[in-house]
Amino acid sequence: MRRLIAIVVLLTTPSLLHAGEIPPAERRSGYSFMAPDTKAMQDDDTANPGMLWVMEGEGLWAKKDGASEKACADCHGDARESMKGVATRYPAFDQTLGQPVDLEQAINLSRARHQQASPLAHESRDLLALEAYIAEQSRGMPIAAGADPQLAAFVEKGHDLFIAREGQLNLSCANCHDDNWDKRLAGSAITQGQPTGYPLYRLEWQSLGSLQRRLRGCITGVRAQAFDFDSPEMVELELYLMTRAAGMPIEAPAVRP
Repeated sequence: MRRLIAIVVLLTTPSLLHAGEIPPAERRSGYSFMAPDTKAMQDDDTANPGMLWVMEGEGLWAKKDGASEKACADCHGDARESMKGVATRYPAFDQTLGQPVDLEQAINLSRARHQQASPLAHESRDLLALEAYIAEQSRGMPIAAGADPQLAAFVEKGHDLFIAREGQLNLSCANCHDDNWDKRLAGSAITQGQPTGYPLYRLEWQSLGSLQRRLRGCITGVRAQAFDFDSPEMVELELYLMTRAAGMPIEAPAVRP
């Protein structure tokens, strides 16, 4: 009830009448909103729980799988070299499908096309581990998603989803993360919603999770019907968020409250 009242208060503030994107100079990672002890957990790889998935992902990278009996390493070699910078460019345009795919989808497509293996389930430990291992190779590098001209229409669709009010609370993503960031909602900081750390370990989840999981949670939180995993809308929203964070460094695997 406290959270619902706080949301209603935010809805009545004048600033919501003038939605606008955050200027690049004011963009801030969710890291900057955290308490010192949570920051320390992310900063120390020996204390960051997400590194457990990274280590598992390293093992899976070298594991042969599928009818072709191939490992990721058989085609891509040492991920520390071949995967450097890859996560900064996703979601990326897939020429065969004619649409953008995120990093998790790219992993499963590679399994199907090259390993002749079954796709890994959404939010499964193996899929998150591979994603975390690949993303960790780009840690500290600037996000560069959306540069491909073929993605322009999909970025625009993602932007439309970001500013569209929905659900029983009649809220959009922008109402919180563009218009009211750095305020508080039921005691919690409202961040800018920058996707710099995914997949990340969330203390609330006590597990690693994908950006799609977080987005579905937000959509459910405004009492709307969440998009399915890997739906076009979900990937378009991911794509817009990554272009919105262009130039910000990858933190994966991040830690969040």
